[in-house]
Amino acid sequence: MTPGQVPPVYLPQKTPTTESAEAESARGPARSQTEEKSQKKRRLEYPPAPEPLPVPVIDNHAHLDFRDGQVQVTVAEHLEAAHQVGVSGAVLVGYDVASSEFSVQAARGHQRAKAAVALHPNDAPLLVAEGAYDGAFDRICELAAEPEVVAVGETGLDYFRTEEGGRGSQRRSFFDHIALAVQRGLAVQIHDRQAHEDVVAVLKDAPALPGSVVFHCFSGDAELARICNANGWYMSFAGTVTFNNARNLREALAVADPQLLLVETDSPFLTPHPHRGQPNAPYMVPQTMRLMAQVRESELSRLCQQVMFNTHQAYGVWT
Repeated sequence: MTPGQVPPVYLPQKTPTTESAEAESARGPARSQTEEKSQKKRRLEYPPAPEPLPVPVIDNHAHLDFRDGQVQVTVAEHLEAAHQVGVSGAVLVGYDVASSEFSVQAARGHQRAKAAVALHPNDAPLLVAEGAYDGAFDRICELAAEPEVVAVGETGLDYFRTEEGGRGSQRRSFFDHIALAVQRGLAVQIHDRQAHEDVVAVLKDAPALPGSVVFHCFSGDAELARICNANGWYMSFAGTVTFNNARNLREALAVADPQLLLVETDSPFLTPHPHRGQPNAPYMVPQTMRLMAQVRESELSRLCQQVMFNTHQAYGVWT
């Protein structure tokens, strides 16, 4: 794979792989071809490969069941492309029963991957209203017992998409997932969108917390970073920290305890600047890592070593 060029596996003319078309068609939903806010057409070409990292790290949060771009890419292809630029593995994250089952199955078949399982906070009110929440959560509990699972997530609160009437169900689900993480001895990965104060309140009110609490795609400011520092909660930074309008995230990154830093893609979403809006994949982690080193005025190799150490502390060692 050549830096500055799109990895061959992400080009439309790539040759078919051994993974069957039937297996590919069974994977999760496709990402919208339009921007969420502007509704403008997105560029569907994958970005060029960044320069490899000098020390490997792990993508803390990826959705490899989501399809995007102009080609279908297998889990093995995603992980190999990432490996070639110094991203030695990934946590594949569930957001409903189907994606959680996918993540466990994918991690079972790929030694560079581990899984996280959960019901997304935006889905919790819908499941409760349908009378389907208990059955769905029971299945998540079953999956959480699988040896490939290192985290419960993504769970949390989302006040961007869920209005007041559904927030009680979100809180119930959040507490349930925290308790499951404690029971299974797993980390918890938190989805926190426009709900910082209430997320912190739930964590404070929970009878117990797991050893590793991770704010996935950290979206707070320096104040929230200081709260995380004080409580030993991990902050995972995604491509959003590279966006031109993300000064608050860079301020948070600057004050975050280095022992609590993680990195992620949230692929296929949140592609780092200057490729914002294009498809994302774990091989784009180096773009975010370099910005993180710049903001923290840290030598890149040293920061990569710290982030990898933190990842092992949060989830254990598998790469």
